Amino acid sequence: MHDLPTFEEIRDAILRDTVSLNPAAHIAADSDNYIRACSLASCATGQYAHQAWILRQFFPDTADTEYLKRHCNLRGIRRKNATLAIGTARVSGNEGAVIPADTQIKCGDIFYLVRTPVIINDTDMATIDIVAVVAGAQANQHEPVTGQFMATPAGVSSDLIIEQVIGGTDTETDNALLARLLELLRRPPAGGNQYDYKAWALSVDGVTSAYVYPLRRGLGTVDIVITSDNDVPSDEIIQRTQTYIDSVRPVTAKNSFVIKPNVTKVDIVVKIKIADDDFDNITKNIHTALQEHFNALKPTDAVIASQLEAVISDVSGVVDRKMIMPASNLIADKNQKIEWFRLGKIEVSLL
Repeated sequence: MHDLPTFEEIRDAILRDTVSLNPAAHIAADSDNYIRACSLASCATGQYAHQAWILRQFFPDTADTEYLKRHCNLRGIRRKNATLAIGTARVSGNEGAVIPADTQIKCGDIFYLVRTPVIINDTDMATIDIVAVVAGAQANQHEPVTGQFMATPAGVSSDLIIEQVIGGTDTETDNALLARLLELLRRPPAGGNQYDYKAWALSVDGVTSAYVYPLRRGLGTVDIVITSDNDVPSDEIIQRTQTYIDSVRPVTAKNSFVIKPNVTKVDIVVKIKIADDDFDNITKNIHTALQEHFNALKPTDAVIASQLEAVISDVSGVVDRKMIMPASNLIADKNQKIEWFRLGKIEVSLL
């Protein structure tokens, strides 16, 4: 690659040319020739920088956002939109009380809407379907949390339990968009092989990763497992992905089935010996390290006990450890279901 000259190198070259044409020319820092050389060098530096910027736009992996989008558009790839988180909540109240659709719910700084009207049954309880007001991953709730009605319907308790809200994803980042484009360039469409199914699934809003299992249910079958924001996707995302793949897959394909992984929570029980008395901080760091490890696991990946021990041992301040649970490796089931190991409860005590 051609090395671009610096401002100083361009200026000095102009001054050398000036002296070679007129040995009596003044080129001191306060001379007219020096000032003119600086002006020309400044213009030339800007032109070189612009040419370098133009060259970067030729290649998708160095292009700016606007030109990356143009590279993608030429190949039929679009940036995925943010999706709404969808889930359920549990409410209590008097039998027969009605919770209208579009009733607003507040949970911290996040707002949800009731999707369909619900009547509380004779158990004084009801489950309502809710959807986030604003699209994005920040509305996902993976564990039960408390929420409140903004305007409580008559006969209904103002407090409720949001059981789980999933499927919310942010607008696709430049890095994720570039990764899909590079995958297409490296593996062009091939008439419906497993990489085509993965690319089709990843092009659907709300799908952040996809794993393809050809022939899992017999000849002519393809199973596509998708995740959303490193969690199980909502039923709406599953259906949207299934519909899209059915519209683009080869007509000779016998059966393609989009499914969500079956989550298995793995509880961790470990005893540790520490170098100092900061047990709470070390425990917090162990939680963070284990979460990062499990976040990297894909569906059907095994949980290796020795790897968990190594993750804990690598935490600063841990001198020794004894793993109680799991006592051995956990092998994921990929025949009866697509098992996905996720981090459960963590119990840390002193050795």
